Amino acid sequence: MKRFTFAVFLVACSNGPGATGDAGPNDGAPPNDTGCCTEAAAGDGIAAKYPGDVGMGSDPNVLFFDDFESYSVPDDIWNRWDNVYQVSDTTIVTDSNVFAGKKSLGFTLHVSSTEVANAVDKVLSPEQDVVFLRYYGKFDTSFDIPTSSHNGASISAHYFNGFNATPGVPADGTNKYLVNLEDFQPDTTVAPPGYLNLYVYWPLQRSNYGDHFLPNGDVYPNTSIKDDFGPSFVSRPNIIPSLGVWHCWEYMLKANTPGSTDGEVTVWLDGVLVADFGNLRFRDVASLTIDHVGVNFHAGSNTKETTKYYDNVVVAKSYIGPMK
Repeated sequence: MKRFTFAVFLVACSNGPGATGDAGPNDGAPPNDTGCCTEAAAGDGIAAKYPGDVGMGSDPNVLFFDDFESYSVPDDIWNRWDNVYQVSDTTIVTDSNVFAGKKSLGFTLHVSSTEVANAVDKVLSPEQDVVFLRYYGKFDTSFDIPTSSHNGASISAHYFNGFNATPGVPADGTNKYLVNLEDFQPDTTVAPPGYLNLYVYWPLQRSNYGDHFLPNGDVYPNTSIKDDFGPSFVSRPNIIPSLGVWHCWEYMLKANTPGSTDGEVTVWLDGVLVADFGNLRFRDVASLTIDHVGVNFHAGSNTKETTKYYDNVVVAKSYIGPMK
């Protein structure tokens, strides 16, 4: 099977964001059928029906499920994923760095002055207008990569040419869009792994590379310029997740109706709603639908070896929620 080089997505950051803090305990909510967040209990997701995630892959609303238990060596990942980048730096983990079961996925970044990225990538067929992606992730305590790192998950529409990414090519409403859930350190004053944020290629992006959306509404680059996320937007505290701890990450990407700005991206951390951006325009043509998802670990350069771990990845048509 052919291996493709993972071209990645760099951005230069400038001004600092606003205040940091913890998400409030009452913010958890799955979206309703329109994609807008409600005050329903976070336990109402798909995972609540499948304790330990057992049998979740057969749920009619689940598009893809992987707990990595079926693999012995990294090359086995090809059995279920459509592409694997940097196989030599990918590990089927069997030690204490496992969230559930006996195995997890590990991506290692070695010391390097050049750009490198690890990832596994799944093609969605049929393509979708709304996708939820949930995974468990853990940063090693050695992680510290300021300014340029993509270290979470990706949902995208026609961002890839085959399996080669198209960084530096702005989204224009007809060619592509991409939303990564990740953390970033705009400078060395921000503690690792950095602020939880969304890295977004969309028609209103501010440079050739993606914008960073923070929960409080700041957008990088040029945080002095405010984007309009609609009258229902709620500014929430910015978050720096803990290193060395498993977290449940989930986000929803809802593509807009062409001609409207009803697109939305919502983020939950450990079942708590921590960010919700509405009034978004991703596409001007209905054919631009979501066709790729994946998890990744990238650095523009890296001064010390570090690993990111993933477990229990779920892609679905509705809210998933944390493992019961």
